[in-house]
Amino acid sequence: MGSNYGIKNRGKSARRVSFDRGELRVLLNEYSRRVAAGEWRDYAIEHGRDRAVFSVFRHTAEHPLYSIEKLPVKIGKRNRYDLKRGPIHLHQDTSLTNLVSTIERRPQLIRIG
Repeated sequence: MGSNYGIKNRGKSARRVSFDRGELRVLLNEYSRRVAAGEWRDYAIEHGRDRAVFSVFRHTAEHPLYSIEKLPVKIGKRNRYDLKRGPIHLHQDTSLTNLVSTIERRPQLIRIG
């Protein structure tokens, strides 16, 4: 009975979309830079059957500022990532690094004189 349970769980978890270690490194490095700049304050990660989502927040109680979605790989295809701001689709790419680089930076005040 115990061995059947393990097989069922392995099959179900294999169908879930998730971020791998390298993808999490890219996402968390950008998150760290944005936290240090005072732009972002919180994040959430969700893994599901149809997508994995990394969402960032300016304030914890708000809706996500940006969501980066990893879509499932189709046979013979590469990973596909989407960048959204709320319901608005901003960018799609097969490179997570390229996608992250398209996120707008907040303008900073420049002191003159």
